[in-house]
Amino acid sequence: MTLQQLQYVVALDTHRHFVKAAESCFVAQPTLTLQVKKLEEQIDLLIFDRSVQPMKPTPMGQVFISKARQILRDVEQLKQLVSDEKSDMQGTFKIGIIPSLSQYLLPLFLADFSQQFPQTNLEIKEWQSDGIIEGLQNDLLDLGILVTPLEESSLREIPLFYEPFLVYANKHSELLKEQRVNLGDMDKDGLWLLEKGHCFRNQILNICANREESKTQRNIHFEGGSLETLKKMIQKISGYTLIPELSFDPYPDGDFTRRFNEPEPAREVSIVVHKSFTKENLITSLRKSILKFTPESFRKNNRFVTVKWR
Repeated sequence: MTLQQLQYVVALDTHRHFVKAAESCFVAQPTLTLQVKKLEEQIDLLIFDRSVQPMKPTPMGQVFISKARQILRDVEQLKQLVSDEKSDMQGTFKIGIIPSLSQYLLPLFLADFSQQFPQTNLEIKEWQSDGIIEGLQNDLLDLGILVTPLEESSLREIPLFYEPFLVYANKHSELLKEQRVNLGDMDKDGLWLLEKGHCFRNQILNICANREESKTQRNIHFEGGSLETLKKMIQKISGYTLIPELSFDPYPDGDFTRRFNEPEPAREVSIVVHKSFTKENLITSLRKSILKFTPESFRKNNRFVTVKWR
């Protein structure tokens, strides 16, 4: 058994296609196929079920692949320690960020970070939280920017800030009559939600006492993928939703938005990496650049209560 064979097995699990896996390893397809088959014979274990399309790992093969990924992580970590890569920020790094953060947070800090670190290339992917978690665990991503806590033993969380939730309502809503909103004042009906899969949706349901069965209008049931779409639907029809404060724009949103009474519900936003990730300078520099452009009021204090999504 060699490290190269383990790399081929992991690549095959990632791509589920012999040609694509071989291309990712920069070898000919027959070479990869032969080495994987040779490894299976050596350990007397069928790692992949080739009778289905696309192929998939056998139950024991999945266990083997998980261990192989960990071994390759450990080897890479040793290489990095030897070459002192903790202080090296050169190269390309893949970052996953959730949709309810990306359009509001990325424009704040990316230009500044890019100017400071021109030799650091960021490949940014907008994924939902579960996809980012899986990507970090399977080495498809280097860093994630998402809502925590995740309570994943293989991942490390570095908190950035605590972003309050705001109430956004139709101009005729009773919720707009006062300058502050109590959770108990919100009707069970009229709540608009993002589609399933968004952690922000789960947090709203947790704040609003799991009112998933509420309806915005008796003959309309809409779940959107964009907060901006929900805002427009609310103003044209009726109802309300919750929005993160970074999405608040005083000019169009000011008359339709209210804060909660203290302690305000807020979401914890963090940089998340696999515990084997060693680029400490990258984490520190990215965190510093983000905090430079986020409100000072987002620092943790007793005015906030953190809302979980898992």
